[in-house]
Amino acid sequence: MKKGLIAIIVIGAILLGGFIWVKNTYNQMVVSDENVQAAWSQVENVYQRRADLIPQLVNTVKGYANHEKSTLDAVVSARTKATQMTVSVDDLSEENIQKFQEAQGEVGTAIGRLLAITESYPELKANENFSELQAQLEGTENRIATERMKFNDAVKAFNTGIRRFPDNIVASMFGFEKKGYFEAKAGADVAPVV
Repeated sequence: MKKGLIAIIVIGAILLGGFIWVKNTYNQMVVSDENVQAAWSQVENVYQRRADLIPQLVNTVKGYANHEKSTLDAVVSARTKATQMTVSVDDLSEENIQKFQEAQGEVGTAIGRLLAITESYPELKANENFSELQAQLEGTENRIATERMKFNDAVKAFNTGIRRFPDNIVASMFGFEKKGYFEAKAGADVAPVV
């Protein structure tokens, strides 16, 4: 009788320990997933801030460089494309992040061309509104880099957590899947020729 009771207590303790481990592991994965989602929201926020600055910048440049219409149109077109490209926080796969990054990269390239043509217009460069917008845009680009880094850190913590043994067993039981990173564009490791 005592052996049966001891066996039941041991089995119960093992089951209870297993339940507590699964619960704690699952809850930690949920926290990590929420951190990734929060970081992604911040990435979207700073990209939206940049998108909101573009119309003001384009309108300011239009007054001085109206015959640069193709460049202005390219900026507006890239902004439109980028704002239409959305990635669901539930599907942060490498492919989706790459598509998002490409759309945002087109905006960055178009803005770079726009700022480059302003060198030909000293009166535009002296315009206080333009200077302020340019400074805000530069600050926003720094925020984008910072938020992308924070996002990658959150993704790294999440991906590590769901791949680590024995936590990977719980991750597969509850459908936690690897998230994608922001990666440097091809050729970003080569300094531009000036």
